[in-house]
Amino acid sequence: MSTLRALAKAQALAAGVAQPVATVAHLHLSTRPLVLVPLAMAGEANAPLAAMVGTAPDDARLLIVPQPRNRDQRFAFAAELAGIVLPHLESFRGVAEAVAVDRGRDVRYRYVDAPQLLVPNPAGITFLRLLGRSTRFRRTDGDYPVHPAVPLLGRWLTFFADRAEHPGSAALVALTEALTLHWATGQSAVEDQHLPAVLGWLDPPPGLDGARAAALAEDPTRCPPAGPATDPEFDNKVLAPAIAAYTEAADDAAARECAYAELERALRGQLAPTWELMWRGVGLLSALPPGARVAARWAGDRDAFTAYAEHVDADGGPQPRRDGAVAAAVRLHRLERAATSYAVQRAYDDPLVMAEHRLTGEAFVGDVTLADPRRIDDTGKRPVLRPRIQVVTTEPVTVPVGATLYSPTRPTQKAKVVFLTPAADGKTEVVLELSGGMGRGLTAPPGTVPEVGERLCLTTLSEAFMPAGAFPDPAQTPWTHGGPPDRFVPDQPPVAPVAPVAPVAPVAPVVPVAPAGPAVPFGAAALAGQAVPSGAAAANPFAPVGGPVDGDPAEEWA
Repeated sequence: MSTLRALAKAQALAAGVAQPVATVAHLHLSTRPLVLVPLAMAGEANAPLAAMVGTAPDDARLLIVPQPRNRDQRFAFAAELAGIVLPHLESFRGVAEAVAVDRGRDVRYRYVDAPQLLVPNPAGITFLRLLGRSTRFRRTDGDYPVHPAVPLLGRWLTFFADRAEHPGSAALVALTEALTLHWATGQSAVEDQHLPAVLGWLDPPPGLDGARAAALAEDPTRCPPAGPATDPEFDNKVLAPAIAAYTEAADDAAARECAYAELERALRGQLAPTWELMWRGVGLLSALPPGARVAARWAGDRDAFTAYAEHVDADGGPQPRRDGAVAAAVRLHRLERAATSYAVQRAYDDPLVMAEHRLTGEAFVGDVTLADPRRIDDTGKRPVLRPRIQVVTTEPVTVPVGATLYSPTRPTQKAKVVFLTPAADGKTEVVLELSGGMGRGLTAPPGTVPEVGERLCLTTLSEAFMPAGAFPDPAQTPWTHGGPPDRFVPDQPPVAPVAPVAPVAPVAPVVPVAPAGPAVPFGAAALAGQAVPSGAAAANPFAPVGGPVDGDPAEEWA
């Protein structure tokens, strides 16, 4: 947690209402999102219990599984969900646009819009990921076939779950994370995973502050859990008897219909409050103006949607259960690059986010006091335009001389630190040499060089293109990383086989001769008053009598 966010949380607790930590929206919000509120049965591994799905507040559709332990009913639920999700995805594939690539020498096409899925919390994303993993490999023929739409639904759910891990993506969004990205509440990060409590801080009811509203939201009788987990009290007193009544009415159609209606009523009561909260949260996010770079990130989501739709159309296979070594490294590298770019873009779009970097010394704000926009540097082979400006700031400047800085207002322009001079009243004078973003001539176009009096933000954060890393082909990796093992090549020629040695005739066993003398009593024989032979038998009373010559323990010793 940054210092600024910790301060905002303290202010929220003192004021009794959530405090903004962003001035713009940092994610795309679709005009027609598909809201999905899932419930899973407790004690079962991701067994779906119910879901409420729709694209508008008055368009909620409830899907339930009367007996979540029944495999056929679970996949019937998946088929019914596919009947809602897949047509929604298909509705975005009507219109495509041309996108220039390779510096205008070629053209590719992508859809002008893409679907967006909203779930209450990160646990909802996990539910969809596991549901996709359990359905995308199912067969539509042979033993235990499923509806043909079920494996296709699983592949799309896996696609959206993968996009949710991509920083800056808005294809699958957990509403609690989207809200806490823009507002700071007066509660812990764990409590921020509970949607009713978060909205209690953001929009408390009349007469209540955020802390009191969040405390009331913790009562499951007033605000049921936002899923996928259910309230244990509800499970024991309502859900278990309703499922048992449905199961016991297997042969009675009227009783079965009555039990189904009761189960549907109970589950609707658990999901309807969360459904209303979802659309309240969407309304709060819609009130924020979008950031300047949100559209570019959404274009990346549209590219990913278009590519995977083409993959499905070409009968491409489902996503693997786990990535290979090279694929995992490529994926990790891609996510790291996206995370870096997303952090820079948020800071460039939002002064409140940039303030966090100002507190860490990665940025400062100052006023331009001097400017020489016509300065020419002729020390090289040809003269080049290199204007200089002086910025005076009251903030600490931790960058060294020679460092390169960037400004969010002119992201393509570089500012090299030439001089750092401490001034009176704790101020610092920074002389910067500018390059880039001014055309190719020796005269800077108007507005490309900061003017005297302009307030300027300078930072070490760069939005410059980051080239992708180079990774080997899987066939070029060692066998420990998925590549083929090396072919065995002997260092020396094979040695000629040695002629077998003729077997040696067995030697007759030597029969020990007992020494003369009286028998010596020993062990149990002595206790019984019997005489035990002396010699070898006396030395080892546990040795078998008449043992095998070859020592095979499998033989019977008499």
